[in-house]
Amino acid sequence: MLSARVMLGRSSLKTAAAKALGCGIRRTGGLTVQLQQHRQFHRQLGPISSVSSMRGILPAGARVVPVSTKESVQYVGRRGFSGAQVHQSTNDAVEAASSLARTGAKIDVKKVLVVGSGGLSIGQAGEFDYSGSQAIKALKESNIETVLVNPNIATVQTSHELADHVYFAPVTPQYLAQIIEKERPDAIMLAFGGQTALNCGVQLDKMGVLEKFNVRVLGTSVRTLELSEDRDLFANALKDIDIPVAQSTAVNTVKDALAAAETIGYPVIVRSAYALGGLGSGFAANESELHSLANQSLSLCPQILVEKSMRGWKEVEYEVVRDAQDNCVTVCNMENFDPLGIHTGDSIVVAPSQTLSDEEYHMLRTAAIKIVRHMGVVGECNVQYALNPESLEYCVIEMNARLSRSSALASKATGYPLAFVAAKIGLGWTLPELQNSVTTTTTACFEPSLDYIVTKIPRWDLSKFNHVSRDIGSCMKSVGEVMAIGRTFEESLQKAIRSVDPSFAGFAPLAGFMPESEAELDEALRNPTDRRLFYLAYAMISRGYSVDRLHEITRIDRWFLHKLANICSVHKALSDPHQTLQNLGRTQLETAKRMGFSDLQIARLLSGTKQSAAVGEDDVRGLRKQFGLRPFAKRIDTLAGEFPAPTNYLYTTYNAATDDVPFNEHGTMVLGSGVYRIGSSVEFDWCGVSAIRALRQLGHKTIMVNYNPETVSTDFDECDRLYFDELSYERVRDIYEMEQSGGVIVSVGGQLPQNIALRLHQKQVNVLGTSPEKIDAAEDRHRFSQILDSIDVDQPAWKELVSVEDAEKFADSVGYPVLIRPSYVLSGAAMNVAYDAQSLRDNLVLAASVSPEHPVVVTKFIRGARELDIDAVAYRGELVTHAVSEHIEDAGVHSGDASLILPPANLTPEVMQRVKEIGAKVAHAFAISGPFNMQIIMQQGGTPDAEPLLKVIECNLRASRSFPFVSKVLDTNFVDAATRAIVGESVPQPNDPMKDCEKRPYTAIKVPQFSWTRLAGADPFLGVEMSSTGEVACFGKSPEEAYLVSLLSTNGFRLPVPGKAVYIGIDDLTDSRIVRKVAAHFSRAGYPILTDSKATAELLSEEGTNSVKHVGVVVFDYDNRRTLRDAVFDSNIDLVVNLAKRRPTDKANPNYAMRRMAVDFGISLVNDQRCAEMLVDALDALPDGAATALYGQQKLNLLTPVDVKSWDQYLKMRN
Repeated sequence: MLSARVMLGRSSLKTAAAKALGCGIRRTGGLTVQLQQHRQFHRQLGPISSVSSMRGILPAGARVVPVSTKESVQYVGRRGFSGAQVHQSTNDAVEAASSLARTGAKIDVKKVLVVGSGGLSIGQAGEFDYSGSQAIKALKESNIETVLVNPNIATVQTSHELADHVYFAPVTPQYLAQIIEKERPDAIMLAFGGQTALNCGVQLDKMGVLEKFNVRVLGTSVRTLELSEDRDLFANALKDIDIPVAQSTAVNTVKDALAAAETIGYPVIVRSAYALGGLGSGFAANESELHSLANQSLSLCPQILVEKSMRGWKEVEYEVVRDAQDNCVTVCNMENFDPLGIHTGDSIVVAPSQTLSDEEYHMLRTAAIKIVRHMGVVGECNVQYALNPESLEYCVIEMNARLSRSSALASKATGYPLAFVAAKIGLGWTLPELQNSVTTTTTACFEPSLDYIVTKIPRWDLSKFNHVSRDIGSCMKSVGEVMAIGRTFEESLQKAIRSVDPSFAGFAPLAGFMPESEAELDEALRNPTDRRLFYLAYAMISRGYSVDRLHEITRIDRWFLHKLANICSVHKALSDPHQTLQNLGRTQLETAKRMGFSDLQIARLLSGTKQSAAVGEDDVRGLRKQFGLRPFAKRIDTLAGEFPAPTNYLYTTYNAATDDVPFNEHGTMVLGSGVYRIGSSVEFDWCGVSAIRALRQLGHKTIMVNYNPETVSTDFDECDRLYFDELSYERVRDIYEMEQSGGVIVSVGGQLPQNIALRLHQKQVNVLGTSPEKIDAAEDRHRFSQILDSIDVDQPAWKELVSVEDAEKFADSVGYPVLIRPSYVLSGAAMNVAYDAQSLRDNLVLAASVSPEHPVVVTKFIRGARELDIDAVAYRGELVTHAVSEHIEDAGVHSGDASLILPPANLTPEVMQRVKEIGAKVAHAFAISGPFNMQIIMQQGGTPDAEPLLKVIECNLRASRSFPFVSKVLDTNFVDAATRAIVGESVPQPNDPMKDCEKRPYTAIKVPQFSWTRLAGADPFLGVEMSSTGEVACFGKSPEEAYLVSLLSTNGFRLPVPGKAVYIGIDDLTDSRIVRKVAAHFSRAGYPILTDSKATAELLSEEGTNSVKHVGVVVFDYDNRRTLRDAVFDSNIDLVVNLAKRRPTDKANPNYAMRRMAVDFGISLVNDQRCAEMLVDALDALPDGAATALYGQQKLNLLTPVDVKSWDQYLKMRN
């Protein structure tokens, strides 16, 4: 047996207690099992009667802060945070040590700046809200004043409850320098804001800001960050300690990249330095592919690494924690289901690893600790390896010396709060001084052992984008991920598959992904796509592919394939023509449930093509309950039963015989948002957390159900019980019945909980708040429109249609354009604007087959109208509070992609009152108790003096994605009020925060964050279907000021450098007044104006207002990627303004090519005419010669055009 011990190294902890601490791990059946217990450590530590007697076991020079009583400790971020259940430690030694760690920092810091990650984007998403929130909790618990910089207003970390000072400001070195000068923090934390924060920290160090203001970097040093990020320096550092790395060369030009590949030999992989999520990375099999890839990569980052490809090797990852005293543990190791070649963010990941031998496991563990020590990491990091499956040959792929996506996954997989511990380590505490938050009786200096298995599967939304390849590789494309916990791989995998999308039954063939020929199927298996798992299911179940054959094609380890074969065996048995529900035995049903099959999945297999009556999900549930089969609730146990684990962190499994918890709390269930996807993201996690906190304030026991590892709501210190499990009808009923819950809240988790609300209600589940029958009426486009007619609320002309011919007749009668609106959709899925009969026919096909079974509502689309959002809370049909936001873009841009102004800048008090009245009518008609949101079109009346027409286009009887935005701007927590209305307790009195809103001394604007650079080929075009992955929002003294700062807060936008060119494109629907105004502004400011057509040049130079004298015409050969980059950079273009309004049908469209060129070469893009006008208005509104102070020196206003203020400063301006 190999012993894996915690390596204390040359620590000043020289006591026998510290020396006795060991973590022996043996890998048995793929699961790690704890062998050597921690009891020895605690026995030798012995009982401690006072804090003063702890001095002997603390490192030399440690500062001891007396704690008089337990009551004097501020329990924030432990069990007691926000009122969560407190489990006091029963080990006096551990309790004394951890109490000490809660009282402050060992190093002399009183104020710390935490750098956030900004808007959610592919490669940098909600995991940093979780890690940042953990870090702030750790600081707050230590009584340290915190300053947070993060423009992502939807996050939990930007709530009042956490940081002392919040800046909704761009996360750039220049703005951070301003904030440092203003706040004068003692220290800065860079490890909790992803790649964005890390890059800013490195730049601040180079600029001399940190040294000038005596700001120390807590945790890992800047030098270590630079070593880990610079691929060449990192490779050389590992060679110093004989750790193998891939043969590679760092280059800065395309020419050098080609030369390096010639030396290394094709195929090669290109990796980018200082880039997140594999941005700019990819494989190249020949010179042509490398030339194109290197061109694009070098336009996004300054350095790339050309490496020998090791496609087909295993990819393994270790999460490592090290403190400043050299205590070092590997908290979690994970293995990719897919072989090397797919970015780990796009791969299925399993924890702990399942296919490594004991020798392989310890070889890589030892190497990880060696690397982390050599690099000088202080805190948390991960090390990724490529491992040859045929030998012990391995090499390091990369190391992230910061919290990452994998860190959040590892934290949720093990229950070990990596970010919290890393923050405490940054304050000078050591691992033996910190408490294991799961057992509460052992220290954080241990390596978790699991008696369960975790599976992570990514979520892609590639079908939302035109011209995007479904292929996945070394550049990440997924927008979110799910995590499932089970006692077997089969159970865990199938739970995870269903969590990705409710339409996925489990591991089974998927319609539309069943190639007819074996050649096509082999190709689909060989070249990974976002649907590869379903191709595997089809090959195994329908085409009879063997494990060996699939291994040869895919290089997926045989262990995983054999496990898939187990699922297939049950699948085939259930779908046997002779198998019916009536002759299904208890053993067969129990086997299926232990393999992770859902009731619905079993029902469909039993129905199949058989002649007997169809079997329903509830039929299977009835039989299951008749047999006494139900899932058991198990605790997350990080010591595999060696110590009691009094945690509230739970999951359900059929591979058990007892429950780990008594069901005597009867808590209120809150259903979370599930996987992050386009249309449902971190804003709903904020809503869920806010609802949980409000319930606890009301004295309710709380139960959170969610399966998203990136969220704060799945942090087990936020609720009384956390079920990390599916949000399906089946599982929610199971938990509801086990817990004998007092009720379920479905209106704070976005669309997913709403979709099961009616079925739960019909089965006597107590759905709290607005009736699910009313929710269903609002979701059904036809019924909703009828109700609006009945209460005299106007709406655009509409008709429910079941044939293409009917749709064409309706469009002819009301006139084009028309909007196609399917029912029950999220984020505008399949919604489109049709400008003529041909586009109407094309879009109806996309919306679904137009038949009596799948009707769609077609409405008149109103051009040039403005759109308003109303977010509101009602109680028993009466309005409690509301907010009205105004879109900058014209109607026709999805509200999730629109820029919102709050308070509105262009609405009269009369219009505001009419909007409120509409909200009150709708609240009454649907008897709303809880949150709701509406979109309203504001159309100019028939005459200039006429009142504008207000028409409702959509209503959701749930919290919306703009609830965090309006709550924080108006300083009124809408979800808190909604939760009180839902449960009918302490409901606030009606109030109108919009009253006299025009007198507010500040404005906030929320703008979307896009991830176009990740999605090769995607058209950066705004329409009625949502495509943004996140949002940011900033405040300003005027709308123009707020918009400019918000725009600069998005990832990828910067103001053009004076003297560089602005490239303009339009189509026949573009407003000529606006494009002339935009061109004239930049021309006056000294920017050369270029366009792609003579006609556009003539339009811009026509005599009259805003005429541009000199307009150049530049036409690029977009098809020649080899010459395009040089041509674009020779033209000196630094901003692309493409205001075309027609969605292109193919890639040949010049406006598509122009927009895509901007994204591919890292050039700022403005793609909406109202936003372009707002941008030039904002620039015009800047004072002449405006400049801002940057640590005492005047500088140009290009990077920091607006002075920065904290959230509190803006709120205080109201007084």
